Amino acid sequence: MAGGRSTRRAGTAATHVVLIAGAVVMVGPFLWEVLTSLKTFSETTHLPLTFLPHRWQWSNYVRVFEQLPFRQMFLNTVLMAAGRTLAQLVFCSMAAYAFARMRFRGNNLLFGLFLSVLMVPSQLFLIPQYVIIQDLGWVNTLQGLIVPGMFSAFGTFLLRQFFLALPHDVEEAARLDGANAFQIFLRIALPLARPGLLALTILTVLWSWNDLMYPLVVTTDPSAMPLSAGLATLQGEHFTDYSLLMAGSIMATAPMIVAFVVLQRHFIQGIAFTGAKG
Repeated sequence: MAGGRSTRRAGTAATHVVLIAGAVVMVGPFLWEVLTSLKTFSETTHLPLTFLPHRWQWSNYVRVFEQLPFRQMFLNTVLMAAGRTLAQLVFCSMAAYAFARMRFRGNNLLFGLFLSVLMVPSQLFLIPQYVIIQDLGWVNTLQGLIVPGMFSAFGTFLLRQFFLALPHDVEEAARLDGANAFQIFLRIALPLARPGLLALTILTVLWSWNDLMYPLVVTTDPSAMPLSAGLATLQGEHFTDYSLLMAGSIMATAPMIVAFVVLQRHFIQGIAFTGAKG
């Protein structure tokens, strides 16, 4: 008995050591980012590196607003993320329901073509997307940021897995009651697929908030940029004020951190559902 307890205690202690080490590895870079945002420029480039700032430079956060139209960039980011997310919830759910519950000629072939998009690196679409956006006159506009992200093959695939799992008896009962296909989709399928919609919402918001490459291509005016592209302009070719860059990064990531803390259970549940259904 004593030997078994000692073994369990040793195993528990080893588990806690591994978890603490993992937490340090995960939190360490973020803590360094926070401390760097409160240093002077000379401290960020001083060798050997200093861990704590000599004098806490809270003014770095004020300087971000002086260097960038931060409020407008933040608004652009929120609108871009909201527009993409709402559009994907509408279009991806409708396409997924059609692929999962409706039978038509070429269903599987067309869905296979949708999935083939996932095998192509997104960087290959940048040039044709930019040409289309330029021809439409949408460079440096909000619609130029939102429209290409209004639909995704992954979102269609994810929601299709949920719709496939819905019981057929519910649909049959609804049809007997006189409901048409759209009413079944709206009043029955969507409420039952709520975990999938939540997962798609979370992933789309995170992807949109962190999207960098595409906004850099289609926006050159700082007032039209989202935060990701705007912060990238702070990194110069020969000179970078790392304290200013880190301060801007902290403010850009703060909304996602707050959202995660408040909606932690829903975040974890949504990500878990993607793995369970994918």
